[in-house]
Amino acid sequence: MKAEKGTFVVLASGRGSNFQAILDKAAEGYIPAVCKALITDNPDAYAIERARAAGIPGEVVSFRSFSDKQTYETALIAAIQKYDPDLVVLAGYMRILGSEIVRKYSGRMVNIHPSLLPSFTGLHAQQQAVNYGVKVAGCTVHFVTEDMDAGPVIIQRTVPVFEGDDGDILADRILIEEHKAFPEAIRLFFERRLRIEGRVVKIGNAHSPSPGRDD
Repeated sequence: MKAEKGTFVVLASGRGSNFQAILDKAAEGYIPAVCKALITDNPDAYAIERARAAGIPGEVVSFRSFSDKQTYETALIAAIQKYDPDLVVLAGYMRILGSEIVRKYSGRMVNIHPSLLPSFTGLHAQQQAVNYGVKVAGCTVHFVTEDMDAGPVIIQRTVPVFEGDDGDILADRILIEEHKAFPEAIRLFFERRLRIEGRVVKIGNAHSPSPGRDD
């Protein structure tokens, strides 16, 4: 009898190119899990079209429809809980999550950031890297914690920074690596190969203890 596949939901706010890369790898079987839904805070997000094309439910929980952040996050948690996912994937989700939702999905929520963390947190990380004059930049997939862009690192990939680069040029170069790193990190999670020790993520052999749920 075949083991039941794991499940995940994706939160995205914009064009959803990382969402698409993840969907493609799940469809290929590279990621041994099923995407149950896209949830977005932006009713105009192109990611919604990507979900529709893939036959995946797309839910809009628009921040603008709520009176305050707490009410919004209560609705967001309810939307996620409907799908009871093993993993929550932040793929270009542009809002800082509050403590309640981060704690609820501790060890089961991952994010990607376009820098080699802990350098260049926050917005416009690629332009920050260019302005600083670094020679190497990249992306980081990490578990989400209450501190912004500060969770335990799962995977990092690097790219060179060339003279004449601006933030947009560097962003395009980093994005190529994001589309590889994010599916790989999700695959490792569902292969139960990730173990968090303090703030260090250890990558073991397949079927080792997972940081995910025990139920």
